[in-house]
Amino acid sequence: MEDKEALVPFSKQNLRFTLNGILFVFLFSVAALQVSELPPVKALGLSPLIVGILIGMVYANTLRNHLPDEWVPGVAFSSKTLLRVAIIFYGFRITFQQIGAVGLEGLVLSAVMVTSTFVLGSFLGQKVFGLDRDTSLLIASGSSICGAAAVLATEPVLKAEPYKSAIAVATVVVFGTASMFLYPAAYHAGLLPLSLREFGLYAGGTVHEVAQVVGAATAVGDEAARVAVIVKMTRVMMIAPVLIVLGLVLSGLARKKGQTGPRPRLVVPWFAVLFIVASGVHSLGLVPAGAVEAINSIDTFLLTMAMTALGMETDGSKFRKAGLKPLLLALVLFVWLAVGGFFVTKGVVSMF
Repeated sequence: MEDKEALVPFSKQNLRFTLNGILFVFLFSVAALQVSELPPVKALGLSPLIVGILIGMVYANTLRNHLPDEWVPGVAFSSKTLLRVAIIFYGFRITFQQIGAVGLEGLVLSAVMVTSTFVLGSFLGQKVFGLDRDTSLLIASGSSICGAAAVLATEPVLKAEPYKSAIAVATVVVFGTASMFLYPAAYHAGLLPLSLREFGLYAGGTVHEVAQVVGAATAVGDEAARVAVIVKMTRVMMIAPVLIVLGLVLSGLARKKGQTGPRPRLVVPWFAVLFIVASGVHSLGLVPAGAVEAINSIDTFLLTMAMTALGMETDGSKFRKAGLKPLLLALVLFVWLAVGGFFVTKGVVSMF
């Protein structure tokens, strides 16, 4: 009985150590929030989530061996359980009314870009670049939906190793940041013949992170920024259906392989379902605006904790082992988003 209790993070025996681990991540996350507010960091459009994972990775590759083993479950709790809670609360950032505000144009564009990018990333990653399934799907998820938050949401469905999520997040940082500067530059240079509304559709439908979408569209104009944010949040909303379908597909593949032993359990990411519920509650206006603002602030911090903990579990040797292939896959997806997304935007606009 004592041995079993030793394996339970919140048992009477381990509670203090687990809480110490969570507090440790908490303090690092507070530092990440402070760093993200520094003018040079804000100018780069780096969110607290990205700063958190970077700080966590620096720690993992310098002082990680000084962390007491008993605290590790607290770090794991932050990167997994707190993550699921944060994804649920993320639903309070979106309303169905926002989706309706951009009409069928934004919805169709988002659906086409999310589906095509996810499928393309999964196929190219595994069949062309020879990457493992989890790394391919995590990069595809981050590129197609909403960057780091999508990578974090996909990890528990795949039960992927933390370093693979860190690799996927790194690609989002590189190419999402590049798009934040390249899109406005291309527009002002006349290389993107789009109206302000069309540019908003284009940026919202193809740029990785929400913060990067805001940065790219604001540099073009207020109307572009307004449309871009709404379209981007429509893409964010698609986290839930994508994860539910992914869970069903993975369960189906496991059954098809005729695995021995118990029948594979159907994987339904309930946090994704609750994400939709939270969005529905927010859409109905059941929660006061001040409370929603507080929830979003808490959610940002929980996501930062999850990212920081993820960074703490990431050893640099794993990156070296992965090589350039993840970056090349992300580059191909970036080109598809930037070039293919332009033509998809034009096509969708001409349809309506």
